[in-house]
Amino acid sequence: MKQSFAVRTLASALVLALGLASSAQAAQTLLAPGKIKVAMEVAYPPFESWQDDKIVGFDAELAALLSEKMGLTLQLVDTKFSSLILGLNGGRQDAVISALYITPERVRQADAIPYANTGAYIMVRSDSQVMPKTENDLCGLSVGLQQGTSWVKKLQELSAGYCQQQGKGAIEIKEFPTSPETLQALQSGNIQAQVDIAGVVSLFTQRSKGRLKVSSPQTIYPQTLGIYVGKGNQALAQQFAAALQTLRDNGQYQALLQKYAAYGITDDRAQ
Repeated sequence: MKQSFAVRTLASALVLALGLASSAQAAQTLLAPGKIKVAMEVAYPPFESWQDDKIVGFDAELAALLSEKMGLTLQLVDTKFSSLILGLNGGRQDAVISALYITPERVRQADAIPYANTGAYIMVRSDSQVMPKTENDLCGLSVGLQQGTSWVKKLQELSAGYCQQQGKGAIEIKEFPTSPETLQALQSGNIQAQVDIAGVVSLFTQRSKGRLKVSSPQTIYPQTLGIYVGKGNQALAQQFAAALQTLRDNGQYQALLQKYAAYGITDDRAQ
């Protein structure tokens, strides 16, 4: 998936701003020497979810690979989506790896290292009378989203702009604490469509035994995912960037992407 010029510019500026730092300097930026606490919302498969008492998924595996290359002991911290950046700034974790888009709002609060591209799908019940193919088709519908995701603002702007101008009716936006709770609302008929990251929607539809379907033939709102560290923590950001480059160079990152290829996750450096 190709990035937009704006996303490429933002990501490039972030990487250039990180600067160089030694491993010794990076160690001083951690909450505890030799250990790294990484926050993620463990209710977001295939990126992160519980399997018995173990956290599994793309982000969990990536965090393990990165921490190994950084020579650090990894601790994954289950954190509510809306509290991920807040917890980072509050000194409760060293980093966030949780399928977070890189957005101007977030990089004002924390620094980000780009690591993957993805987008959103629109999901409906298979017996739905409406089959929205693009975001513009959501006008006049009740749409569920996870609270705090970047799509909330985008759909608000779409509703107030395009939908109103075209006389198609406002989008009734309903926010839920987690993706599974949004899914429950869709299955029960409380919303007509769900907008969520492509990997999550793909997994939900696969597990639905035909009760759900992706109505959008292509992803909407494509963006870049980022590893977030505290604002100004250039040493740790550089260490993450170097470890990620090592994974690219030795083929481990490509192998991880291939494992999750069915979920619309691609390398942010792919042309």
